[in-house]
Parts: sequence; structure tokens; C-alpha cells
Amino acid sequence: MGESYITCKEANGSINISEDVIAGMVHNAILEVEGVAGLSNTAGAEISDLIGIRTLTKGVKVQFVEGKIVVDTIITISYGSNIVKVAQNVQDKVLSTVQMTTGLENVEVNVHVTGIAF
Repeated sequence: MGESYITCKEANGSINISEDVIAGMVHNAILEVEGVAGLSNTAGAEISDLIGIRTLTKGVKVQFVEGKIVVDTIITISYGSNIVKVAQNVQDKVLSTVQMTTGLENVEVNVHVTGIAF
């Protein structure tokens, strides 16, 4: 993700939160959800893995768009789990984690299910 920051302007100055920090928290929160087998790689993350760069942001993309935090997650579901229910639980967990840790209420969470782990 590089050097992207979410900036909150306050009366005493501004607060900058790295998108990578939020992505790391989201990654850990997702792994706590029952039925999630893991997070999937994006094409860029797969290339990073090939050259030996490990990252906690695998399967998570965080952006600050038009005044709101947009989180995209790419997950695989454990076989036998209800896909919709697990995706909703991921969405709820990520939403509460981001809101609680940043103090920002305007958050959008998109969950992309790319596979089932047998």
C-alpha cells in the first residue's frame, strides 16, 4: 500500500493513520471469525510472496475515498460453513474494529469470497 495515510483534521492539528496499520488490524480481526479459512492474495501480493516480501495486509485493501474508509477483504471460507453468514460476520467484525480503533464512523466494508477450503 505504500505511504498512504488517512488524515483526520482536528483543532490542534491533524492525525495521520497509515492504511497499512488499519489493514493489519483488519487482517487479525478477520482471522478471529469462525468459518474463515484464510485470506486470499491479490495479484500484487502474490508477486510480493514470490520475491520474499511478507505482509500482514494480504487479502485486505484499505482506501480513504470521499471522506470514508473503504475496506475490501478477500477471503476463503471453510467447507461446510454458511458462506453468507460468514461473510456477514466478517463485515460486522471489520466494521466494528475499524470504527473502534480509528474513531471514525463513516466506514464501508466489502467482503469478496474467492474460494472454499476443504
